[in-house]
Amino acid sequence: MGLNISRSHDLMQSAMDYRAARQDMIASNIANADTPNYRPRDIRFEEALAQKSAELFTDKTNTLAMTQTSSAHMSGFNDTTNSTNATTFFRDGHMARNDGNSVDLDVESSEMAKNATMFNALTAAIKKDSTIFKSVIDASSKTS
Repeated sequence: MGLNISRSHDLMQSAMDYRAARQDMIASNIANADTPNYRPRDIRFEEALAQKSAELFTDKTNTLAMTQTSSAHMSGFNDTTNSTNATTFFRDGHMARNDGNSVDLDVESSEMAKNATMFNALTAAIKKDSTIFKSVIDASSKTS
């Protein structure tokens, strides 16, 4: 267990994990551009991030726990704090070629560029967040 800077830092780390998974998915789509009957896949990034945000920022003190009459019963609580599984879907809407493959390299290339840009923005945000945390630690050491 590491030092927890802030909940937004955890959210940014999760967003980077989802962006990395999406980058792998897009790379897989490009690699299978000549595979017959291949359909491009993608990750619902916004849904996964909204779910993680709800996990991190929802106040869990006001939730009512399910009552159990026996310790052998299931708790009913679905712990998803460490889940990084995002929902995948087939990205349809493009014309399939004669071999059934519907990968459009222009779409995949533009999605990969957008995803890489967002990944770099997240990297810069995490770096800035860490710099602020470090400056607070440095300032506190000078006062004591």
